[in-house]
Amino acid sequence: MAGLDRLSGPDLLMLQSEEAGWPMHIGVVAVLDGTVAVDADGRFDIEAARRAVGGRLNRVPRFRQVLHVPPRLLGPPVWVDAPAVDLTRHVHVIPLTPQADTAQLVQAVEELWSPRLDLARPPWEMWFLPGLAGGRVGMLLKVHHVVADGVGGMALLGALLDREATGEPRGADRPPAPPLSTSALLRDQLRRLRPSGRALARPVGLVGRANRAWFALRELDAVRRVPPTSLDRVVGPGRRLRVVDGRLDLVRDVAHAHGATVNDVLLAAVAGGLRALLLSRGEDVRDRHSLAYEPVTLLLRRTAAARPDAGGMMFVPLPLGIDDAVERLRRVAVAAAGCKQHVIPAPSGGPNRSRLVRRLMMRVAARQRWADVYVADVPGPRAPLYLAGAQVHELYPVVPLTGRVPVGVGALSYAGRLGITVVADRDACPDIQVFVDGLRAALTELEHAARPRDLPTA
Repeated sequence: MAGLDRLSGPDLLMLQSEEAGWPMHIGVVAVLDGTVAVDADGRFDIEAARRAVGGRLNRVPRFRQVLHVPPRLLGPPVWVDAPAVDLTRHVHVIPLTPQADTAQLVQAVEELWSPRLDLARPPWEMWFLPGLAGGRVGMLLKVHHVVADGVGGMALLGALLDREATGEPRGADRPPAPPLSTSALLRDQLRRLRPSGRALARPVGLVGRANRAWFALRELDAVRRVPPTSLDRVVGPGRRLRVVDGRLDLVRDVAHAHGATVNDVLLAAVAGGLRALLLSRGEDVRDRHSLAYEPVTLLLRRTAAARPDAGGMMFVPLPLGIDDAVERLRRVAVAAAGCKQHVIPAPSGGPNRSRLVRRLMMRVAARQRWADVYVADVPGPRAPLYLAGAQVHELYPVVPLTGRVPVGVGALSYAGRLGITVVADRDACPDIQVFVDGLRAALTELEHAARPRDLPTA
C-alpha cells in the first residue's frame, strides 16, 4: 500500500530555511500577448483570468493541496487536499503604468517577490500585470520550493499552460479527498519506521550510508573557501531583481565555437558580472576567483530503482582576474568539466528529519564561505506556450537566496530565447545593475568573438 505524501528531508530543510528568515519560493516572470483575459471593452478582466487558471488546476494537483502538520509523533508534514481553493486569494491583478517597459515590469515584480507565501493555503500565487507596451501583459507565478525545484517547476508551468493556442480546460473538478484521521497518520508513520528497524538489523547497510555521508561532508570541506569580499554577509529577506533577454542560438554558437556548453557560457558571463561589480567597489580582483554554487541533476541509469529527482551540488571556480571574456570562458569550461566528476550529493534521508540537525545546518549555511553566487540553468520547452489562447513570449526564472550567497542567477531556455534573471540581496547588493551590465557585456563580447570574421572587400 502506498504511503501518504510526506515532505522529504530536503523539503524540511527548505521550511527550516524560511524559519531562518530566507523566503523559499521560486517562480517565473512571463510576458504574454494582449489577448489574455480581455473584456468587450478591451480591458483586462481578472475574473476571466481566474476562470482560465481555475479551469486548468486539475493539471497541477499540488495547486489544490495544503500542508498538514501532524503532532510530532505522527511524522513529518503531509500534503492533503484543501477543502476548497479560493482563487481570489491566489490570482491577482496590478495594472502597470500604461505603455510600461520591461524595467517597470521588473520593478513591480520586485515588490511582489519578497513576501512569504501563506502555508495555511495552497502555497502559490499568480499576479497579472497589464499595461506593457504593445498591449502585452506581464505575469508572475510564485510557488513554494517544497512544491517543486527548478526543473520540476518548469514541468509544473508546462502543465498549467497550453501547448496550443486552442487549448481548453481539461476535465471537471474532482472532489477533495476527506481529511486524514489520526489512525491513518499513525499507520503511515509505523509503516515508515519499519525500514529503519530493518536497517538497524543490517549494520553493513548503515556503515555504507555513513561512508557516503562522510564522503559528502569531506567533499564539501574540500571546496576551496572564497577570499572575503564586500559580498560576504548573511542574506536578508529583501530582494532586487533584473532580467537579461538573450537569443539561445547565439549562446549556443558561442559554446560550440569554444568547445563549451551553454551552462559554461552562462557561468563565464556571471564571472564577468562579478568582476565588474567588485571592480566598481574598488576591490582588487587580480589572481582572484569566486565560486558559483550550482544544483546538479544526476543522470542515473534507467532502472526501476533509479530516482529521477536525485541530485547534488557542485562549486565551479570563476576567474575574476581575467579581463578577456573568451579566456574566462575557456577556463570556466575546463573547471566545470572537472567539477562534474566530483558532484556533492544533496543532503537527504533520515538526518534531515531531525529538527536539531536542521537547525545546525542553518547555522552552517549562515557562516559558510563556499560561494558568492548561486546559478541555476533550467531547460524549458522549445515550442511556445499559451494561456487561454494568449501566447507566452518571454519567460524569466526567479531563484531563492539563502545563507551567505547574496546573488542568484537563473537562466531558462524557452522557444529560442534565453531568459536570465539576476536576484540579489537588497542590502548586500544595492548596485545590482553594475553586475547585470557586466554580465551583459561579457555575453556580448563572447558573441562577437564567435562570429566569423568578415572577408576583406576588394
